[in-house]
Parts: sequence; C-alpha cells; structure tokens
Amino acid sequence: MGNELMVFMVMVIVQVAFAGMIIITKLVMDSGMDPFVQSAYKPIFATISIAPFAYFLERKTRPKMTHSILFQIFLCSIFGITANQYAYFIGLNNSTPTIASAIDNLIPAFTFIIAVPLGVEKLGLRSIAGQTKFWGTIVCVGGAMLLSLYHGKVVIGQLGFHWKYEENTGKDVNSSHSNFFLGPFLLIMASLTYAIWLIIQGRVSERYAAPYTCITLMCLMASVESVIIGFCVVPKLSEWALNPIRAISVVYNGVVSTSFAYFLSSWCIEKKGPLYVSMFNPLLLVISAFLSWTLLREKLYLGVVVGSIIVVAGLYGFLWGKKMETSAENIEVNKEKMKQFNKSVDLELQLPNSNDHHLESKQISSELPKTNS
Repeated sequence: MGNELMVFMVMVIVQVAFAGMIIITKLVMDSGMDPFVQSAYKPIFATISIAPFAYFLERKTRPKMTHSILFQIFLCSIFGITANQYAYFIGLNNSTPTIASAIDNLIPAFTFIIAVPLGVEKLGLRSIAGQTKFWGTIVCVGGAMLLSLYHGKVVIGQLGFHWKYEENTGKDVNSSHSNFFLGPFLLIMASLTYAIWLIIQGRVSERYAAPYTCITLMCLMASVESVIIGFCVVPKLSEWALNPIRAISVVYNGVVSTSFAYFLSSWCIEKKGPLYVSMFNPLLLVISAFLSWTLLREKLYLGVVVGSIIVVAGLYGFLWGKKMETSAENIEVNKEKMKQFNKSVDLELQLPNSNDHHLESKQISSELPKTNS
C-alpha cells in the first residue's frame, strides 16, 4: 500500500512539474522572450544537469558506441528535442496552456498510428482490444480538431485575482486566440514529432543500454542544433539576455521538467509500467487549466472544454484497449510457459521409469544361469 501511494504521489509531482513548465514558459514568452531563444537554452541546461549522472552511473557499464547508434541518437535529438521544442513553444506562444496540455494527450494515439505501418504495433481490428485502440485514436484526433477549429462561448471567465508579474507583461493570454489555428496546429505537430521520437528511442534503447548517456548525447546535439538555428533567427545578442524570471524559466525547463521529471518517470515506469504512467497525462490538463485560469487569467471556451474532454476520453479508450491487448498477450505467454513446463515435467517423470526398466532388466539378466558356449 505504501509503495502504491508513493508511485501515485511521484506521478502527481511529475505532472505538476510539467504544468509549471508550461505556465512559466508561456509567461516569459508573453513578456517578450523569443521561442527560439527559449528552445536553445533548455537543452543546454538539460545537458549540464544530466551529464553527471551519465558519467558516474554508467561509466563502467556503458556499451560501445557505434556509428549506427550515434546516427539514431542524432535523429532523436532532432525529433525529440529540436523540432519538438520549436513546434511546442511557438504553438504555445500562439495558444494557451490549456490547449497545449490537451493536445499532449494525442501522443499515444500518434505513436500508435506511426507504429502500425512499421510493425511495432498490431492493428488487430478483429479483436475488441484492437477496435478499442483504433476508435480511441479516432476520438483523440477528433477532439484535437474540435478544440483547434471551434471556440464557442466563454464557459469560465477570467478570475478576479491578478498576478502582478503577469499584468506587467502587457499581454493578455486570451489575445493569442486571434491566431487560434496556428497554435493548435503547431502543438499537434509537436505531439507528432514526439511520437516519432518515441519510436526511434525505443529502438535505440534496445541496442544501447545506457539511458543517461543516451539522453545526455541527445541533449548535447540538440543544444548545438538549437543554438545555431536560434542565432540564425534571432541574431541580436540583447534578445538572449536573461533577466531573473527568464533565467528561472530556462533553468526550470532544463533541470526540473527534463532531468528531474525524466528520472521520476523512469522510476515509475519501472515500478508500474508505461501504461500506468500514461494514465496521468490528463491530470496535466487539469492542473494547467487551473493554473492558467488563476495565474494567467485565461478564459475557458466551450470548444476547448468539450474538445479536451473528448481527447481525454479517446486517450482512456486507447489505453483500455492497450491494457486488454497486453493482458491477452500475457495470458498466451503464460499458456506457452505452462505447456513447456508440463512437457519438461512429463520428460522428467519418464526418464526415471526408463532407467528403472534398464536396471531391472540388467538385474534379471545377471540372475540367469550362464551357459557355456
């Protein structure tokens, strides 16, 4: 019971950490920080914070690096960090934290869509589990399209409480709704690139059993990529200056929402499995919506609320189908193991009988009178 509660609390902390990243990033970008600058700083601090763990924990067990694995890590840095961050931060800059958190729930669905043609996942429409995963994916995508294309009336207005720093930014978080298509579209692209990263990272993990070294190299490569692209887009050094709130943002994003959350999520996956961890994604939506409403004075529109509910419903439908599929596979594996066990038991029972028969025959033959030839 204590271990169950511990894993639950850790996953809540992880979601709070992610929600904090979304809120503080939105805040500094509303105050004028360029998304390309934000994207460049994050992997730098992530590399600095993860590198010591890679060195001390894996220096004796680190497998040999090959050109093939290094290239795959390079692809991970592009899809998992560089492209993902640009799409996510620019999308967040043109949207709201609530929409960003809702669209994050598309990642399992996109991963499934990509994994099926590659043979990593089975569609299995003949089974109830396969049908549930399929329709859960469709519902997820439909909900995302709804909250992207339709707003409707204001369901929950602005809170009377005002955060002084947020007021000083001079920008209303709801004003970003004027570009309501670009923001959700880029956030959907961010979920898509992250899903691609999950597929590639899964293969890297199978061939290179050093996760901390892998993530360190990935962040290091992404740092170089993001800095080069960032300076090409934002060449003015003054735009790269960090005031206190911007410094807090980039350090928080690199250390807390990347390193810290990565370690805790990995621990929870080890304890309860990836399906359990995925079920906490909708909690991020609830926390982000509440914080954005209270701190950033975000208005919640009907389309966003309904679309978010549909996305979450589709996610849980997909996870339910995945759980049924996993349970069925485990049953088949257990049946196969039981068959092998029964065969081995039967073989062991037969061997002594055979030996006894030979011994008995030998004893009888020894007792027979010998005849002279």
